[in-house]
Amino acid sequence: MKRPRLIVALALVVAAIAGLWFAMELGGASHASGLGDTGDLVRWGAPILKMIASLAGGLVIGGLGVALFVLPPGTPANRTLNLILGAGIVWTLSLVVYIFFTYFTVVGTELSFDDGFDANFGFFLTETSLGRLLLTATGLSLVATTVVAIARRPFWLAVAFLVAVASAWPFAEMSHSGTMANHGLAINSLVLHIVFVSLWTGGLTTTVVAMAFGANRTDALRRYSSIALLSIAIVAITGTASAIIRIGTFDNLGSEYGILILVKATAVVILALLGARWRKAIIPHLDSTRGVAGFALLETAILGVVVGLATGLARTAPPIEQTLTGPVTPAEILTGRILPGEWTWTAAFTTWNIDLIWTLFAVFTSIFYLWGVERLRRRGDTWPTHRPIMWVGAMAILVYTTSGGVAVYGEFLFSAHMIEHMLLTMLIPVGIVLAAPVTLVARAIEVRHDGSRGMREWFLGIIHSKWIGFVGHPLVSTVVFGLSLMVFYYSPLLSWASTTHLGHEWMILHFLLAGYLFVQALIGVDPSPHRTSYPVRMILLMGTMGFHAFFGLSLMTGTSLLLPEWFGAMGRTWGDSPLVDQQVGGAIAWGIGELPTLILSAMVVLSWIRSDEREAKRSDRQAVRDHDAELEGYNAMLEKLEKRRPPNR
Repeated sequence: MKRPRLIVALALVVAAIAGLWFAMELGGASHASGLGDTGDLVRWGAPILKMIASLAGGLVIGGLGVALFVLPPGTPANRTLNLILGAGIVWTLSLVVYIFFTYFTVVGTELSFDDGFDANFGFFLTETSLGRLLLTATGLSLVATTVVAIARRPFWLAVAFLVAVASAWPFAEMSHSGTMANHGLAINSLVLHIVFVSLWTGGLTTTVVAMAFGANRTDALRRYSSIALLSIAIVAITGTASAIIRIGTFDNLGSEYGILILVKATAVVILALLGARWRKAIIPHLDSTRGVAGFALLETAILGVVVGLATGLARTAPPIEQTLTGPVTPAEILTGRILPGEWTWTAAFTTWNIDLIWTLFAVFTSIFYLWGVERLRRRGDTWPTHRPIMWVGAMAILVYTTSGGVAVYGEFLFSAHMIEHMLLTMLIPVGIVLAAPVTLVARAIEVRHDGSRGMREWFLGIIHSKWIGFVGHPLVSTVVFGLSLMVFYYSPLLSWASTTHLGHEWMILHFLLAGYLFVQALIGVDPSPHRTSYPVRMILLMGTMGFHAFFGLSLMTGTSLLLPEWFGAMGRTWGDSPLVDQQVGGAIAWGIGELPTLILSAMVVLSWIRSDEREAKRSDRQAVRDHDAELEGYNAMLEKLEKRRPPNR
């Protein structure tokens, strides 16, 4: 059993080293720089350690993805988790050593530990953004590895998977994109790229090894193939976006950086073609196909080359300047972008800055939703026509809210930011809830019978979990929904969400989830652990309206800026003053926020009426079946009570 594992590991390492050597030789990173030369040990050691960390981290992310979505419980899964644990240990240790090599790369000296090393190294770790990012990445890898070591239940494996995925963020921040003018798109592209390359690379390696340990080849390859197909699509999109940002023009494709991009893109295309062959030629005839292991090893080796090229590419200077140059305005210093023109409704719908995470989320979930509906209809099942319309509409609004004019101007205007907030919490969740995505998942995806967990099992498991039972309770979700306004805007969270890209993405996720749980508790179609009576729902909704009004009035009558170092320091020469704009934002929170609330009120009342009608019809059908047994029993009870009454005197 050890031979397949060693062969796969050897193929990955050798191919990755070859790709790294080619990239560093072509890009010039392998050559001594003269002044501040770090020596061969540091110059080659740093990228090799980063490549090892990338391979090991990818194996952890992809391996946990396979363990969570592909393999059933049993010996192959347990042996695979041991492999993931070993990769996690290598991941963490290589990052620890990489921190030292990165320090010497930054200071431009050879590897040495002189008298001032402790103080300088401590300053690097705690006072520089690169040092803090490296510590964060190493800490996340340590947490993920520790969870895998001490807990093997699905819940804890899911926690380890999410923590490992989170490590992509500091790696993206410490790349070229961390100092670019187009910071948000570059960061999102690289985060998605790292995660899905890891799912692709680590997932393939883990699947091959699991088959060597006795996993069902047909099931494992079919399930992994679905993960790989999604990964290929997202890797291609994010890779293209990153290349456009860093290359700029077709002429720059002839530069060393451009050539490396073309070589890497060619390798990815070959991998995509190999993946297509998996799905069309090998998996349907798996029992009669020979050379499956060899085919998988070929794909693994090419993946290793891609990882090596990516590592070397990160140490190659792009052909265009990645930082803001020349005189910069206050807005450029704060946001990294030029202050847009005056806010108009035309600009609101013609100005765009793509948020790749939410755009791809909207596109792919819409594709999956429509695929599920088509699958139901081919099976002869019905699905209401308005539900796909609601889902696609909600996703279209989500794309606009995160990438359109309100998102662009939301960085500079509090009022535009408030429109974005209201759309995220009050409008988009209504469309998502009415589309009933959980019900569609439960009906369209096949049930697994081997103990493994697919999307259907994970969705239903989350919906019926104790945590969702708590936060999904109407009272709790209403409190979270209402208090989120006050806590967010009157705490440091507003500064974090405004001044950092990570905080902005967290804000979008939080408000979407808070809005979804609140709307689901009121008018939800999907299964829920709580079904509150309609009078209570109306009371909760009216209370929310009052809270919105109070929050809006507090902003409208406020005389101080919530975030003066941001909204008050943009250097705008058009539009209202920052304080007046904030007061307009308060009016938006009160006025625009109440419109969806009134719509929700009408929908709750309509659901109430329909519920009463359904109950009346149910009672009528029951009366027909048992010849009014319930009414007869009620009359008999009244007659008996009448007989017991003492006679009047």
